[in-house]
Formats: sequence, C-alpha cells, structure tokens
Amino acid sequence: MYDQYGRNLHYLRVSLTDACNLRCVYCMPEETKFQPRWKLMSDKEMLTLVKIAASLGVDKIRLTGGEPTLRQNLTSLIQEIRAIPNIRDLSMTTNGILLEEMAADLQQAGLDRVNISLDTLDPERYHAITRWGHLEDVLRGITAAEKAGLLPLKINVVVTRGFNDQEVVEMARLTQEHEWEVRYIELMPVGDIADFATEAVVTSAETRSRIEAAFGPLERVEDYNGHDPARPYRIPGAPGKIGFISSVSQPFCAGCTRLRLTADGKLRLCLLRDDEVDLLTPLRKGANRETLRKIMAEAAWRKPWGHGLAEAVRPQQRVMSQIGG
Repeated sequence: MYDQYGRNLHYLRVSLTDACNLRCVYCMPEETKFQPRWKLMSDKEMLTLVKIAASLGVDKIRLTGGEPTLRQNLTSLIQEIRAIPNIRDLSMTTNGILLEEMAADLQQAGLDRVNISLDTLDPERYHAITRWGHLEDVLRGITAAEKAGLLPLKINVVVTRGFNDQEVVEMARLTQEHEWEVRYIELMPVGDIADFATEAVVTSAETRSRIEAAFGPLERVEDYNGHDPARPYRIPGAPGKIGFISSVSQPFCAGCTRLRLTADGKLRLCLLRDDEVDLLTPLRKGANRETLRKIMAEAAWRKPWGHGLAEAVRPQQRVMSQIGG
C-alpha cells in the first residue's frame, strides 16, 4: 500500500484489546470503562483483516493493546499471524506484568521480540505512575523475555515532567549493564489527558542534555536505517543503546510507514489524528475480500502527511489505550 505522498505503508500495529491491567497517568483515567467484547474484533475477524493487509504489502506486525497479554488465545493468534505469507516481522509492546509466565510460550508460538514499558526503577514511583502496578513483576518479566530470546529487548520510557523526568540518567545506566535499548518517548497529548500531557512534555533535547551531563557526549549508532522512529545513540563503551522518540518536538512523519488497526476494527491513519475508517462493520455485513481490500487501500492512500500538534490539533476521540500507541 502507498499513500498520496509515496510512502510504502508496510507496517501494521494491531490492537488486541483496549483493556489494561494498569492505569498509567499519561494513558487513561483511573475509572476508564472498556468496550464490551462484542464490539471488538473476534480472532477470526482480526485474522481476516491482517491477511488482507498482508495481501496489500504489509510485512511487519506489532501487537499492542491496551495490554495485549490480556487477550485470550494470544499464543494461537501469534501462531496464525506467523503463518500468514509475507509476514516477516512479528513483535509486541507490553507492560511486562504477565511476561514471567508467558514469555517462553510466546516465543515458541512465533513472536520475534518485545518492547516493554518501564518508566521508572523506583518501586513507589512505579506504583504512582501506573496506579496499580508493582515494579518487581515487570523486572521478572524482562528477565523472562530475555531468557526466552525475545530480542533485541527494548525498554520504552515515557518521560513525564514531575513524575519520572529526574530518572532518565538512572534508566540510561541500564544500557551500560545490558544489551538493551532504552527508548525515551516524548509524552503525546491524546484524548482526555491531552491538556495534562501538553503541560508535562519533556523534549528529547532536554532528556539528552541530562544524560550527557552525566555520561558525556553520546555516540551515534552508525547502522541506523533511518526508519525506526527512535534515533539511536550509545554511551561510550556501553553494550546497549539509547533511543529518542521525538514525536512532539522533532516529528518523523516523513518516514512514517505505519497504519493502526484498533481493537474495534477501525483503520487509524495517524496516531495523533482522529481520522479512522471502519473495517469491522462491512466485514460483519458480509463484504467480500476484494471489497475490504479496496476500502483498506483507499483509506491508506489518504493517510495524512503528519500530525497537527504544531497547529494545536489534538486527537480527542480515544485515549492511548484504545489506539495501541
């Protein structure tokens, strides 16, 4: 699939559920109500849409949520997706809470690697940020993922002013001890927490300045392919990497090759714009494969050039957990 700007849209992020076992302050209100199951894609419906996407050139799938490990039949879904012709890369973003018990089975089912959300190494602060979570569960999950071979392991850190911005140096130190990539993500204003997020953004430049004040100038990673939104660096001599995802201050829209399939079957064209195309309704009404291919391809063609944060355009229809990040 190509859009009107000539970008090859070969990467599909698939939300398996809008539900989560945490309530992170930058993601959703604590009293969030999740959608009833009948509104969400069944396994068969999801696989049908993923197969159609693959027939249009999608070769990279990332499973997201909410929290994807809450999805029933997850290992079976992974096996089915892995078997789809043309799918060469299958990964997952998770909070890691359930990975201790699931990592080995997910790898055996065909999952290539995981990104794990971890915003702090302080147990009390972790509980405050996530509202419900316990740090030791995530750390055990990281150990299990590494042991299972879900590599390279990436740690996602959403830097939030007043919550964890003072910890970015401690998080960077992990790359001196492990072959992990710690990725610092600028907080994105979405849905009900948009106003809070706008005030709490810490730019990548500020984060990098703090890290370099502690470790000296970072080294560029020379094998960077230009497509990953995380621009990679390394503390001199460290086995791991540091990445900066600067969605707000330095958008990477020109190189965006992503589409998102929400858990309720909408094709979302840009993370930070509300424009979506309903695929689940026509599927349930009996639309055939070619009709769905046409709907998907035409939607992809009108993918916007980029988000509108600079013009104060804020997505309002969903919180981040309903999109999949």
